[in-house]
Amino acid sequence: MITIDRKSASGFLTDDEFSEALNKAEDAFEQVVKGTGKGNEWLGWRRILASPNDAELDEIGNYAARIRSEADIFIVCGIGGSYTGAMAIIKALNPVFKPNGPEIIYAGHHMSGKYLQELIDYLNEPKADGTQKSVYLNVISKSGTTLETALAFRTLRNWMHRFYDDAKLRISATTGQQGGVLNKIIDAEGYKKYVIPDDVGGRFSVLTPVGLLPIAVAGIDIQTLFYGAVAEFNRSEKERDDILKYAATRYALLEKGFAVDVIGSFEPELLGFIAWIQQLIGESEGKEGKGLYPAMAGYSTDLHSVGQLIQEGQRNVIETLIVVEEPFSDAMVAGGDKSDTDQLNYLAGKLFHEINRSALNGTVEAHTDGGVPVIKINIQKLNTQQLGRLIYFFEMFTAVYVYILGVNPFNQPGVEDYKKAMYRLLGKN
Repeated sequence: MITIDRKSASGFLTDDEFSEALNKAEDAFEQVVKGTGKGNEWLGWRRILASPNDAELDEIGNYAARIRSEADIFIVCGIGGSYTGAMAIIKALNPVFKPNGPEIIYAGHHMSGKYLQELIDYLNEPKADGTQKSVYLNVISKSGTTLETALAFRTLRNWMHRFYDDAKLRISATTGQQGGVLNKIIDAEGYKKYVIPDDVGGRFSVLTPVGLLPIAVAGIDIQTLFYGAVAEFNRSEKERDDILKYAATRYALLEKGFAVDVIGSFEPELLGFIAWIQQLIGESEGKEGKGLYPAMAGYSTDLHSVGQLIQEGQRNVIETLIVVEEPFSDAMVAGGDKSDTDQLNYLAGKLFHEINRSALNGTVEAHTDGGVPVIKINIQKLNTQQLGRLIYFFEMFTAVYVYILGVNPFNQPGVEDYKKAMYRLLGKN
């Protein structure tokens, strides 16, 4: 269950301001549901939840199980929405210091030659027992021409074909149904192919094979994740208040002159998820001179850096905090000693979750008093089902909020502008 707490932010808005924004949010919600808004041909992220493809989920799970049984390393080669969604879920749910299955490595998300060379060197190194590493590769690109990903894929697949006799069985590609450079490579080499639905854009694609295959390889139950999103889809069709209130509050604050939304959490496991949210919202709303800049913060760490600016800098900042209600660890502070040398006896026996929660509540209080509206998005537990719900919640919120702004949530013309300039400078026809 996802709930919105806007008590802090409500004090920065009049009743009329919020009511007007709420009416616009309701209209925007109807545009999404009825498919009447700009870019409505890109609503496939709703369609896949309305009609789940269980056969595809099973097939992805079976292929991922094979990779898990054979691979030491699984490389995810993609950029933007082609990897951030999978990374978000894997970082949130997998152990920090002991991978659950193959080591997951990301490539194709920048153009660092140093990184690629060091990655190849690492792949070449034998394991501790002297045997060679078993590597599998999944490239994700609808067109196959995104330069960062295409360069990394050329480098990695060339290495794999030199290194493995069965390289074509170790490489899979997730791309569009037809056309594009990547499909030509698939046809020539015989790589396994997964399809990105034509009506699903990259940043909305985590619940398609784009995200589901890497997530499954990491050992996470994609059925539970997917059907968590289905449950939130079904709920929000009838109980839309939380999405409407969040969208209306954020829009009304933007109209009052706020320019930055610091999206954060006191759970470090959610930093990858916040990075996914940053891309989802930023690439959707930042058009025609509109939008709040979605910054990222990991608390309490960043309270000791940008926390000072948030507390006492320009009063143009709001905060969105993702809050996990129930502890997912029973770790507690050790019992004190009589001398209390470290002056921590007052915390002896307390759960770290309880201490973290006090830091959260204190931060909300201080930031609110300092002129920062705070919106809390509460989930009950940090688990697979709840993250599935949270994925759909933010996808739907983003579409609704951006429709309030009057722009298309699903295109990214500014990204295409930089590509045109870059290709021209590189001499591409």
